[in-house]
Amino acid sequence: MSRSIRIDAVLIQAVIAGALSFAHLHDLAEAAGQTGWKAWAYPVSVDLLLVAVWRRLRAESSKLAWFWFLVALVASLGANIATAGLLDLDHVPAWLRILVAGWPALAFLGGTLLAHTPTDPAPAPAPEPAPRPVPVVDRPEQPEHAPEIPTPEPAPALPQAPASAVPPKTSAPAVPPALVDHARKVATEHRIRTGTDIDTATLRARLGVPEDLAGAIVAQLA
Repeated sequence: MSRSIRIDAVLIQAVIAGALSFAHLHDLAEAAGQTGWKAWAYPVSVDLLLVAVWRRLRAESSKLAWFWFLVALVASLGANIATAGLLDLDHVPAWLRILVAGWPALAFLGGTLLAHTPTDPAPAPAPEPAPRPVPVVDRPEQPEHAPEIPTPEPAPALPQAPASAVPPKTSAPAVPPALVDHARKVATEHRIRTGTDIDTATLRARLGVPEDLAGAIVAQLA
């Protein structure tokens, strides 16, 4: 299957700019006395230094990378300006010949430092705080066989008052669920030990609660 080729204006502009900069560096190196293949090697050296700087800047923004970026930029931009007619390429000054001749050693030094200087390691993420331990409350162990508590004899029944003299019944007190659970354990233990259900008086004596509250608990255990 054939793939359509999409023309990118930015890519075309980059190719044109790169070709012109490459040619300017070649012309300047050739005018400075570097003939043959040596004149073509200079633009390659400058572009490779720019690539090394770009890779280093992607890893970290250090002063070393920015320094060599400025060096490569001055070399490329200076060649473009020098070949624009501001410099007589037939009579290149001595200082420019010295710079062109010393560029290979300078580019080698910059590339070596950029390639072999270690980058600063990224800071390690802070460890998450460990969860706080949940405090464990030691509960006293209940004896396996609780001592038997004598059941008090029921009081003799009192004569009932007439209906008009009986006070209205009050609402049953609220019983906490935890107290109901504890009372259920006491009642179960009493049933296992005696074979009979626990009554209100026994439950009241075992729990140490008021009579009305003991009655409300017995009503919920029924």
